[in-house]
Amino acid sequence: MPKAPTLETVAERARVSRQTVSNVLNAPERVLPETRERVLEAIRATGYRPHSAARQLRTGRSRVLGLRLRPVPDGISGMVLDRFLHALTEAAQQHDHQVMLFTARDDEDEIEQYRTLLRTSGPDGFVLSSTHPGDPRPGWLVEHAVPFVTFGRPWDSRTPAHPWVDVDGRAGTRLAVEHLLALGHERIAFLGWPRGSGVGDDRRAGWLAAMSEARPALALDPLHREVADDVRDAVLATRHLLETEAPTAIVCASDSLALGAAEAVRRSHARVAVVGFDDTPVAAATGLTSVAQPLAEAARRAVELVLAQVAGSRESPEVLLSPELVVRDSSVPHRPTEEV
Repeated sequence: MPKAPTLETVAERARVSRQTVSNVLNAPERVLPETRERVLEAIRATGYRPHSAARQLRTGRSRVLGLRLRPVPDGISGMVLDRFLHALTEAAQQHDHQVMLFTARDDEDEIEQYRTLLRTSGPDGFVLSSTHPGDPRPGWLVEHAVPFVTFGRPWDSRTPAHPWVDVDGRAGTRLAVEHLLALGHERIAFLGWPRGSGVGDDRRAGWLAAMSEARPALALDPLHREVADDVRDAVLATRHLLETEAPTAIVCASDSLALGAAEAVRRSHARVAVVGFDDTPVAAATGLTSVAQPLAEAARRAVELVLAQVAGSRESPEVLLSPELVVRDSSVPHRPTEEV
């Protein structure tokens, strides 16, 4: 039976010292990025697995990050957090960490879970999602000096400075509007969530800014509809929008809303372009143009930031990532059928 790979095996393959391998595993911030990546590649190639119990006793770290698992509001928009969770788990494993999931009824219950987990399981830190105005969770974690990072920026000035990673929703809807303007559309409507959600307001702001610059004389208020993130509600809102405002295109705050908008357009037999946001598998399957979030990069950066906090960093980096537009049939001009 072949011998299990050791720390020395990894060091020899990566052409570094045994101490450097140890630093990559226990204090990665001390190692240059290119050296760290070489050691991680050697660990993957050799299949080396550190003795976690012994290392926890030595370092006082559990190599575990906590994340609240939220209920899925529907089968479309909920896919975004599912994909982020998968990417986060992969990114954590690359740093020899695991993600521990827990549930909570609301923000206050989530804070209570922090207390319980820190007392019983001792996670090294937490990753928070779904930030919103008035969010009490970052303040509690800062006050108790617990390492954490949020996937989502602070949405009000009361939130203390802390590390966060987010995707620029304003830039995403601006991309959608610019794409539609280039195709000749002028009356571009926006179907968004009720105001006050932070994320929804940010996405609406991109549509408003792009339209105000391109069509300053156009009254934009009638072209904006607020609706819950529900396909059926989106169908009804779009039907009313088509009857009263006659837009030639609709930009939506999510793929859920875009799916409803596209269904209303289909039923009305109108020639109206539709663009969604989040680029879910449903968008790909139905030919829906959508704004894609770089979820894998967001997860990777989130893990790096929280582990830097675990290692002792007191900085509060802010990472705002750029989305991209994935163009499909729902927004491109319809080509006339060729005569046979």
